[in-house]
Amino acid sequence: QVQLVESGGGLVQPGGSLRLSCVASGFIFRNYPMTWYRQAPGKERELVATITSAGLTTNYADSVKGRFTISRDNAKNTVYLQMNSLKPGDTAVYYCYSYIGRKGYWGQGTQVTVSS
Repeated sequence: QVQLVESGGGLVQPGGSLRLSCVASGFIFRNYPMTWYRQAPGKERELVATITSAGLTTNYADSVKGRFTISRDNAKNTVYLQMNSLKPGDTAVYYCYSYIGRKGYWGQGTQVTVSS
């Protein structure tokens, strides 16, 4: 079955960096685009970044452009989110997502807290 497992979250000071990872299994990873979403307390889930199957095209939410970078390693079935210059407003649970066979799949999420 499809599984997406995120890791790499934690507590970081403003201006700091974190790298999130999402390891995928149960499907042919290299064939599918991958997306990172986030959900802050009391807010709707929002798209953060997406990457095409071969990694040639990426797109970002305006709020993270220039600070976050999405990438993938198809040999390792892993998608990454490098987050730099973190702000308190980036505090959220971050989720990995893929749409496969007319169904969307989510990971369990990883908490990112940006606070001094």
